[in-house]
Amino acid sequence: MKASSGILLLAFTAVASALENGLMRTPPMGWMAWERFRCNVDCENDPKNCISERLFMDMADRLAEDGWRELGYDHVMIDDCWTSMQRDKDGRLQPDPKRFPRGIAKLAQYVHERGLKLGIYADFGTHTCGGYPGTTFDKIETDAQTFADWKVDYLKFDGCYSSAEDQEKGYPLMSKALNATGRYIGYSCSWPAYQGGLPPNINYTLLGEICNLWRNYDDIEDSWTSVLSIVDWFFTNQDQLQPVAGPGHWNDPDMLIIGNFGLSPDQSRSQMALWAIMAAPLIMSNDLRTLTSDARNILQNKAIITISQDPLGIQGRRLLQEKSRIEVYWRPLASSASALVFFSRRTDMPYRYHCSLDKLNYTAGLYEVYDVFTGEVLSLPSHTTPFTVSINPSGVVMWYVYPVARPTQTGEERKHPSVRRKLRVSTVRRGQRNGEHHLFL
Repeated sequence: MKASSGILLLAFTAVASALENGLMRTPPMGWMAWERFRCNVDCENDPKNCISERLFMDMADRLAEDGWRELGYDHVMIDDCWTSMQRDKDGRLQPDPKRFPRGIAKLAQYVHERGLKLGIYADFGTHTCGGYPGTTFDKIETDAQTFADWKVDYLKFDGCYSSAEDQEKGYPLMSKALNATGRYIGYSCSWPAYQGGLPPNINYTLLGEICNLWRNYDDIEDSWTSVLSIVDWFFTNQDQLQPVAGPGHWNDPDMLIIGNFGLSPDQSRSQMALWAIMAAPLIMSNDLRTLTSDARNILQNKAIITISQDPLGIQGRRLLQEKSRIEVYWRPLASSASALVFFSRRTDMPYRYHCSLDKLNYTAGLYEVYDVFTGEVLSLPSHTTPFTVSINPSGVVMWYVYPVARPTQTGEERKHPSVRRKLRVSTVRRGQRNGEHHLFL
């Protein structure tokens, strides 16, 4: 750290291993208000879309009634602009009385009754990013206990209006304060995003001991340009970022914007696929009341969610950047399976990309491939079998790849994760050069 590495080490040491709270062993999933609804507090003229208890109750209803909860989307997360402009007489944060007339505890009860968890927002600094009361050093314990008393399940702790030196001390102190309440509260730290997101400014080994997840980079906007900038930053820096993610401590590239206004269907599939490769939190920020069927099908894709929630918790990597502007991404999964994403940065037309598993460093053997968007299953007789995938501009093809046991193998050796359906497709073309098979998608 640039100013006081000794102080930082002591601060971390004081709370080291304190956050081993057993939470978020897979990336968290749910819904958050910020990207879609921002700091809209005009409930008089826009009552359905303003930051109010009505909005969060509506989203809780949708998660519980429209099949989201069963898929793992179980958090409803308040972001900025929920508080009154003043703390109460005891120095505690309090919700805006007009927009949250029943209070946060009642909202938490409403969310819990639907089998969901409630997340809340605070900011380590004099003010939140939206100008509401912040959490200063003298209020850390008070705010942590307030959230526990309200039975909040998750805290996003932002970092506007605080210095780098103060953040070095404040984020570990909030971790310690949350644990001291006795309530299990997931802890999302925005600290890395304010310090450039990379070592040596950020010591991720120590950060993983105090936070369940952390924002590394810029806020996402409702645009394809924003998605690409995030993807570029994370994979350009994958050597530093990939090793630090794992069960209970995740890199967070920010919210899923699928179902809003800025992405095409192909771009939406790309965001979903790449976030799953990154082992990223799947936290939507959209209007669940008005989602199109296309957006819903992408976000509720069971195969991608299974990949996202793989118990190994290993973040994936970019393997190839071709001159054709096709990129290949890979993530190892449990039971010797893996996920592959073929991503097109082209803007002209669908591109037919030729490859084989051995080019992607797969070991010798037979493999089956499940296309998570089409549901097709293909057999690859060898890791050297060439295949061709057709990728739309700014789109993806995503595969779930698993080894197939030889006939002599039995028992445990034959096990691999099941897929929804297994289809032998008829697009295997025989009689290629040297008698090889070539598979087309």
